[in-house]
Formats: sequence, structure tokens, C-alpha cells
Amino acid sequence: MINGQGESTDEEETNTFEVEFGENASRRRKASIQLSERPEVPMREKVQRLGSECFVHKLVEKTSIGEQPKVENKFDGTLDSIDEAVDAATDYRNGTSSPEEPRATHSRLLTKKQLSEMALNVRNMAKKLSSVKVKLNIRNIFLLTKAHDNTLIAKTRELTDWLLSDERGTEYTVYVEDTMKDNKVFDAGSLLRGNRNLENRLKYWNNELAKKRPHTFDFCILLGGDGTVLYSSWLFQRVVPPVLSFAMGSLGFLTKFDFNNYKVTMDKVFTDGVTISLRLRFEGTVMRSVKEYSEGENRDVVEELIGEEPGDTRTHKPDATFEILNDIVVDRGPSPTMSTIELFGDGDHLTTVQADGICVATPTGSTAYNLAAGGSLCHPENPVILVTAICAHTLSFRPIVLPDTMVLRLAVPYDARSNSWASFDGRERIELKPGDYVTISASRYPFAHVMPPGRRSEDWVNSISRTLQWNSRQRQKAFQE
Repeated sequence: MINGQGESTDEEETNTFEVEFGENASRRRKASIQLSERPEVPMREKVQRLGSECFVHKLVEKTSIGEQPKVENKFDGTLDSIDEAVDAATDYRNGTSSPEEPRATHSRLLTKKQLSEMALNVRNMAKKLSSVKVKLNIRNIFLLTKAHDNTLIAKTRELTDWLLSDERGTEYTVYVEDTMKDNKVFDAGSLLRGNRNLENRLKYWNNELAKKRPHTFDFCILLGGDGTVLYSSWLFQRVVPPVLSFAMGSLGFLTKFDFNNYKVTMDKVFTDGVTISLRLRFEGTVMRSVKEYSEGENRDVVEELIGEEPGDTRTHKPDATFEILNDIVVDRGPSPTMSTIELFGDGDHLTTVQADGICVATPTGSTAYNLAAGGSLCHPENPVILVTAICAHTLSFRPIVLPDTMVLRLAVPYDARSNSWASFDGRERIELKPGDYVTISASRYPFAHVMPPGRRSEDWVNSISRTLQWNSRQRQKAFQE
């Protein structure tokens, strides 16, 4: 048993690793490394971390997965720019903002060795968590439900009332979506009526709070389906608090608990602890072609991504980064012509894909778009990247499984007939123009998913049999003597 303070008798539990870039360490392509060309400004240390009682948060910090590795002595890539670090530190000193958890260096910037160490460390942590019950010190609870479903809103109100009741013995602070303030079904006023103490315990969250202050929450409860689980992953773009999901949707690959038994379930969570499965997430970054670079010349995206750049000139710059749980898809979008996509693995050009698009899925996302496109089913504990073409214009393109220590890049060539579009867990449709590409690598922020007691492999097989009717057919009759 591991308690909320992270104490353990296992000697390995106390070991940490630190990732540093030495002066002679090999680096990835400059096109994927866009650091500020300014002197070091030592403001980052003044941006203090926000405290949390969440064991998973502490464990992530303890194992240095969420820490900032040193990229170079001159540069600090924690925030998007040095100016942002200065502004954040200044705002905090002036009292105009609360301390925010600094973002670690993107995993795409790590060397092969460092990325492998990071992935191995996440897997080791996941293995340890899967074999023990973690007794959490829960005080701040995040509630998420479908904001447009009145039935679920009513059940969310029921759960909120139960959590705020004096019968719990612990004064939990419950955060619900800010849209519930004026929602007639939720009726926040009647919850607070006659008890002023509850006004400080019923609070409201918005997207910015979840993305920028994840350490505010110790535990997350979902009421909905798999789409709601994906939305929670989208909200928490860094460290994810342990997520317990009640099945209120259609399929239920990720929703493991019955809401009819929520009182028994939550009592066991508070008193006995939980088993946590860390699901692999991907970090996807959109890289834009720098048009000023050798403008007017015939440019080759393959040469730019695997060749050498002259001097300090960079061919590409980062645009946006997302943490995803299911898949990243690059497709033809509204164009009537098929996409042409150059696929790279680390520093090698793997192949040219001519298809409607290409789906790069996590093991969790193997049962989603990947499966519909003809990809393989994959147990969620496998540390792999699934690459599947969508309606490939060839008979020989088969799905491929790659290790999670590889950095993939999907580029639109300069001579492509049309633009492509990238989506991240089905959200943020972003247009990719010729020369642009998407970098995909394993994220240092896994998705902490609370699992019911029992054999996890059997549970996964049962879920695909139940939802997809996997290998379901009438049994063959025996021979009659």
C-alpha cells in the first residue's frame, strides 16, 4: 500500500532519474528545436509551483517526469519564450496572478537516449501503480459531465450534494463547470441555501483553470461516455489528476464504474484507495514552414527534415502543441484529391503516403479511428505507436506498429496538389500548407485512469467483446455419432 505522502517500503520507489543535455549530446533536427536566441534570464525559479495533495502529481514530480531538463546552458525552454517567463514571474510578485506549474521541455526536443529513458520511467511508474492500491489524500474534487444533457446534470447535482454532505466527515471542495452557476437543473442556489459554509466548498472551473492549474485538483470524477473521458484529457494538457469515470454513455471502453453504485464506489475510494492505470498519451506539435527561408527556390521537405540546415537558419518553427489520448489524424480535409504525406521516423524518411489520410494512434485509441481504418487492436499497456493509412491508394500499405521511443513527423510536401488538415483527438482542426508538418512523440504526461478491482487484461478483452462483438459468432456444431 502506498499512502498519499508517497511513502513506500520499496527501495526502488525512492529512486529518481535526471535528464540533462551534455555539451556533446546529440540533438534532434534544428527544424524541430525552436529556442529563444536570448541570454539566460533567471526568472523561472521565482515562478513557484502550486501545491497539491494528489499522490500522482507528487509521484510525477518525484520521478522528474514533470521536471524541466536542461536543453542548453544559454536557453531555458520551460515556457514558450523568455518574455513569458519574465511576465509570469513579474505578475506573481505583483500579486496579479497565482503561481502556475511550469511546462517541461517538449518530448520532441529530447535526444533518442533521453526520450527512451523518459518512456522507460513512465512505464516503470505505471507498472508499480498497477500492482498497488494508492490511498489518496483527497480534498479538491473535479466534476465533469455533459453540459447539454439534463439527465446527467441532475445526477451531477445528486453527486455534488452527496459529496458536500456533513455525513462524509471530510470537508471536500467540489469544482463543477462554470456553466452550472445559472443552470436551472443543477440549481446551485438550493444546494447552498441555509448553509453558508458550503459557499466556500462549491466552486467552479473553466477551461483555463484546468489547463493552467491542474494541481488545483486532487481527484476527477466523470459522468458520461468515452467522449467525456477524451474531453477530460483535452482539458488537462499537462499532469492529469486520477480520473474515475461512471458509465453514462453508449460504448464504455474507458468508463468502468456503474453510477447506480456511486456511494459504495466513492466510499471505497476514500477509505481503501484506488488502482491507477497510466495510459500513454502523445505530444503533437504543428511545425510551420518559414516562408522567408530561401524564398523563390525549389524546396524539398525531405531534404529539410533529414538534411543539415546552414548556420542558424531554421526552416520551420512551432505553432501549437497538444497532448492527446486517442489519435492524431492528418487527412485531405475538404479537398477532393487524396493527400500526399511524407512519413519520417526519427531522422529517417520512412515512406511517402498517398491516401485519404493517415492515423497515428495510441494503444488506447486503437479501438477508435485506427480500428475503423483497418488498424490492429492493441492492449492499452503496450508502449507502441500505431500508424494506419486511411484508404491508401495502394494494396501494399499495411498498418505498422512502432516503438513509443520514436519521434514521428508527418509532412506535406511542397509540391503537394492540396493542403492537408490535422486533428488532435478529433479536435482543433488545423490546416497544414505545403511544407508544414506535425511532430508526434510520447508525452511525459500520461493519463491517470482509475480502474476497478480485478484482472485488467480480462477487463479489456471483455470490453471489446461487449462493445464491438469481437469474435462473436454462432458456435460450430459438434459431430453427432
